[in-house]
Amino acid sequence: MSDVVGWAFHADAVARLRASYDALPAGSPVRLAKRTSNLFRPRTAASGPGLDVSGLTGVISLQTGGADGSEGATADVQGMCRYEDLVAVTLPKGLMPLVVPQLRTITLGGAVSGLGIESTSFRSGLPHESVLELDVLTGAGDVVTATPRGEHADLFTGFPNSYGSLGYAVRLRIQLERVRPYVALRNVRFVSPEELADAVELIVGKRAFDGEEVQFLDGVMFSATEGYLTLGRWADDVPAASDYTGTEVYYRSLRDRGRDALTVHDYLWRWDTDWFWCSGAFGAQHPLLRRVWPAAKRRSDVYHRMVGLENRYQVAARIDRWRGRPARERVVQDVEVPVRRTAEFLRWFLDDVPMTPVWICPLRLRSTGGPLGDLPDGARPWPLYPLRSGETYVNVGFWGTVPIEPGRADGDVNRRLEEALTGFEGHKSLYSDAYYDEDAFWARYGGEYYAGLKERYDPQGRLLDLYAKAVRRR
Repeated sequence: MSDVVGWAFHADAVARLRASYDALPAGSPVRLAKRTSNLFRPRTAASGPGLDVSGLTGVISLQTGGADGSEGATADVQGMCRYEDLVAVTLPKGLMPLVVPQLRTITLGGAVSGLGIESTSFRSGLPHESVLELDVLTGAGDVVTATPRGEHADLFTGFPNSYGSLGYAVRLRIQLERVRPYVALRNVRFVSPEELADAVELIVGKRAFDGEEVQFLDGVMFSATEGYLTLGRWADDVPAASDYTGTEVYYRSLRDRGRDALTVHDYLWRWDTDWFWCSGAFGAQHPLLRRVWPAAKRRSDVYHRMVGLENRYQVAARIDRWRGRPARERVVQDVEVPVRRTAEFLRWFLDDVPMTPVWICPLRLRSTGGPLGDLPDGARPWPLYPLRSGETYVNVGFWGTVPIEPGRADGDVNRRLEEALTGFEGHKSLYSDAYYDEDAFWARYGGEYYAGLKERYDPQGRLLDLYAKAVRRR
């Protein structure tokens, strides 16, 4: 759905959602009736009907801001709206969300309740920081409007990283920013993690590099001696724009092209076509197969479904066993490490796991301009994922499998990663496998604050709690 649906349509959809909640037997668990997900942790199959969210996938309204569209632009968006459908509405108006997560089918509600990040995060923070207000269907069955200063301010600040354990976003009002037709790119090579981390700190501080403005920043480490930062800036015109939706693969261009350019649309989805580099596991990067693989099927949700089929039927695992190969552990994680510890972490990771490439994406919590921008220094506005205000972090993303060594158990590598992160002052996202014991988990993810929210907004425990979802895989 890529049209503006309007408020009457939205009201009808919310009424159907609430009716589906009321139809559930008293005390029964509450889950969404949805077929797709960007989670990478297996879950217990749901029993019984889920909530009807079929009408909550669109853009409700768009406010383009002042007379020149330069400020004040916002959108009211339904919670199950995918980012690809949102930008299909905003880009023709010359607008986009402040942070657009890299995969097309991530939903607005998912990015806010489960976190998200992209190359604007060093200047615009995380997706939930550009939310002005949101309507939430709570575990108690109420639809409440949460704002930074209102009656439900506690839910507003506690909703990010709650993963549907407090309620589901029905509507979100988000800030938008102006776009230009193109993003001009510069790929800069660094020969060590230390050199790359120093450059990140410099660029984030100055918003520039070698005299050129930087408005987008991410990168890739291919090895301990080869890493790249991609520095992007808005452009009204470029000599030529590349196309990585055909035979060429985007991540390989970082090594081959010092300068590049993409349309804003293609830049937003540059990683989706090949799921960063993970499409190679399905043969989609092989030149012969790529010619016959339909372009419309080269996208992250297709690969995700293929992973789901493998998890269900274990075809590749059976072939590996037949060939005498060791079983493999899934290591699919995104972690945040302070930039001052990033080089140390990267060296540990490359030595201890090892897995390459890895994605590099700097971020800082927004200090001004966001709904909570006027809180005093030292405040912790997002307690379920407590990053420090004023500090630069680097998201390190790695997605693949490693052989399970003799005498080791499935999950050992992920457990070592969790232990190491503590020493590097890091956090990990919860969309994938987690192994923390309960006390350690709640110490890292705002347990005391969360308990108060759970008591207020889900007093009968109809929604699974965060630990049950993230670690117990329920």
